[in-house]
Amino acid sequence: MKKLPICLALILSVLLAACQRPEEAVPPPSLLPKEKMIQMLVEVHLNESRVEGAQLRADSAQALFNQLQKAMFWRYEVTDSAFWQSYRYYAVHDKDLDEMYGIVLDSLAMRKIKLQSPPAP
Repeated sequence: MKKLPICLALILSVLLAACQRPEEAVPPPSLLPKEKMIQMLVEVHLNESRVEGAQLRADSAQALFNQLQKAMFWRYEVTDSAFWQSYRYYAVHDKDLDEMYGIVLDSLAMRKIKLQSPPAP
């Protein structure tokens, strides 16, 4: 499964949120803290990578991704609606989402470096 559909969904949600931007967006009652959102976004991208690496058919890949996401929401004790409402809120505040994704990308890059480095003797 390619990352394209999920990335397109994220981009579309950002664009829709920007088009519907009120002067001052009201935070949802279940707004997740930035730190938790960052951890979850890292995991979302790791889940995408796991599914892509499994080289499954599209329907099986989608089912696996959905299962991984469900497990992530359970582990973090967050509902999917709370996650997406928080994502949309941070997307309306472009600076917040840019800052958060900078940290997400740094975290993913560090994981990649750790995996590629040879084990210590």
